[in-house]
Amino acid sequence: MIMPKITTERKYRICSTCIMDTSDQKITFDDCGVCDYCNNFESTIKVNWHANEKSEQELKLLADKIIKEGVGKNFDCIIGLSGGLDSSYAAYVAKEKMGLRPLLFHVDAGWNTDQAVGNIEKLVDGLGLDLYTEVINWQEMKDLQRSFLQSQVADQDLPQDTAFFSALYKFARKNKIKYVLTGANYSTECCREPEEWGAYPGIDKTLIKDIHSKFGQRELKTFPIVDIFFYKVLYQKVLGMEIVKPLNFVPYIKLDAEAELERRFGWQKFQHKHHESRFTRFYEDYWMPRKFGYHKRRAHFSSLILTDQMTRDQALDRLSRPEMDEHFLKQEFEYVANKLDLTVAELQQIFDGENKTCLDYKNKRWAIGVGANVLRKLGMERRLFR
Repeated sequence: MIMPKITTERKYRICSTCIMDTSDQKITFDDCGVCDYCNNFESTIKVNWHANEKSEQELKLLADKIIKEGVGKNFDCIIGLSGGLDSSYAAYVAKEKMGLRPLLFHVDAGWNTDQAVGNIEKLVDGLGLDLYTEVINWQEMKDLQRSFLQSQVADQDLPQDTAFFSALYKFARKNKIKYVLTGANYSTECCREPEEWGAYPGIDKTLIKDIHSKFGQRELKTFPIVDIFFYKVLYQKVLGMEIVKPLNFVPYIKLDAEAELERRFGWQKFQHKHHESRFTRFYEDYWMPRKFGYHKRRAHFSSLILTDQMTRDQALDRLSRPEMDEHFLKQEFEYVANKLDLTVAELQQIFDGENKTCLDYKNKRWAIGVGANVLRKLGMERRLFR
């Protein structure tokens, strides 16, 4: 097992309930050794989140509202579909449990696994829904990803996430689709990984532009970038776009959901969360833990521990070894280098370089933080956010 890099003199400590530890520099523990993620789950999330008969009634009311407002339109909502579990199950719930007419929207950023493509095709056919695929200009995508690698920040999935969400929001706005359904949920994501682990809180156009200006080699003429404040204020508050998270209204157990999708559609489960993207799989399983010492699986497994879907011992056992074997990871290192037009030696040189954070570049993180705190006070964001 690769032990986390602790960059201060703080004594190593791990939560007695979940498996979050001091690789999160800001983690705190109570007198019983329980971390603030667990205490936040008990005090803030669990008491306000119930997948029961009441939530089913709330889901029906929400569905009725979306259906009513969608009369006369080709689609009453849109769902970003990656082929992974959360978005796939959200599409299933929207069609089969809510009775909606969603447009399935997929963004191809150049890193789809064959399994993800197959899952998307099976859901489209099985649910009888329409699919729109937006293909990102690969030369621009590649240039931005190379820029982020050279920037040495931990947040290497920001280029992909920016493309996914920006393209979805822009399409929904252009086509006047009010309701955007997502696979975000408390059941498998109640423990949000800390920002330093590569979880920068939103699409910060200032940050992206600064990193690209320093390391990029071509203009981003078509690459979609919708700044967090642009879609939070203009799209949602002014134009009335609503983000809906249907998985918070239904019983959502990871293993049961995987089995249900497999039985109904022949959908195939992944080894781990986010493995539908070949780059994200490489970044989370190799780049992040070996270069920065951060294991996003700690947060993923801790969420499952808190929602009684995994034991702490099972989580520690899984964490003790990589999800993929060493030979496979070596091949993926070579694949990523070649796809980004880097030699293996050049990618290795970047890997060996001095680590930095997004705060080393121009950003508006302070303003995003203010917005996040407001959302928490209003009860619109209940996960621990830092």
